[in-house]
Amino acid sequence: MKWTQIPLGPLQTNCYVVSDGQDCIIFDPGEEPQKIIQYIQTKNLKPLAILLTHAHFDHIGALDAIRDHYGIPAYIHEKEAKWLLDPALNGSQNWFPESPMRMKPADHILANEQELTIGGFTFEVFETPGHSPGSVSYYVKDERLLFSGDVLFQGSVGRTDLIGGSESVLLNSIEKKLLTLSDDAIVFPGHGPVTTILDEKNTNPFLR
Repeated sequence: MKWTQIPLGPLQTNCYVVSDGQDCIIFDPGEEPQKIIQYIQTKNLKPLAILLTHAHFDHIGALDAIRDHYGIPAYIHEKEAKWLLDPALNGSQNWFPESPMRMKPADHILANEQELTIGGFTFEVFETPGHSPGSVSYYVKDERLLFSGDVLFQGSVGRTDLIGGSESVLLNSIEKKLLTLSDDAIVFPGHGPVTTILDEKNTNPFLR
């Protein structure tokens, strides 16, 4: 399985394209849809779905453009399904008052933790609230790849001062759901560089 990190938009939100052969999954298309499309065309990939870690504006800005271009479904947790349609909830109303984001509803709603299979890809879906109430992390167990959204970063954790955020809930999510994974699991965060579970156990000041 191969992966590429594509930082997008003013906040440099990480979009990830994960491929297995010619098929691929797109995580968090936050902005600049042409960058995503150009990469996929260059690699001659076939997108199967879009997986959203949560519904903040910087993670969904290119959602409809990518979804419509490829005719593929989008997945999100039920606690943030309405956020796609509501600029006040997804935060775009504050950042872009002249062009707030109202996306189409997600095609698939994740109601609980589960094993999610799309084509040849299988992900374990962990509910990891705290940064936002519907934040989820996707884990490829066989490859030890964790897509953590804005829950866990290299040397930091997600902010908790936005709607539905909670520091205690966030730290509990990280401790109970993420730090229990294999030490060599690679963490793909929503912002910044890739890290590992072991590195965050040893060096992340928020987790000591």
